[in-house]
Amino acid sequence: MDKELDLPEKIIGAAIEVHNYWGPGLLESIYEKSLAHELALRGVSVKRQVRLDLKYKDLILDDEFVLDLVVEGKVVVELKVVKEIAPIHEAQLITYMKLTNCKVGLLINFNVLKLKDGIRRIVL
Repeated sequence: MDKELDLPEKIIGAAIEVHNYWGPGLLESIYEKSLAHELALRGVSVKRQVRLDLKYKDLILDDEFVLDLVVEGKVVVELKVVKEIAPIHEAQLITYMKLTNCKVGLLINFNVLKLKDGIRRIVL
């Protein structure tokens, strides 16, 4: 299997491990730190709280815009702890993917009984 295609599966496997350990109902930051650690344990390069510098025409925006996780510089991972994933969450992930030039994104909602019900994969 192609290494880049296999990466989302590795992330999902790590997320399932974290969800099995914690279950639903905790703060997003707990899942974020745990998932980053689990990925690192599996030898996957991950960056947390990735700041993006945004520019509108000739204006540099100094607002802090931060992504949850960027894995191997190829996959944007947006984490949620919500009742259900809404269309706006998917639209946000697509925007983040475009801003980072990442073709693959994962939206993971940890506030579910079975994590497979809380995962959306988007490919541009």
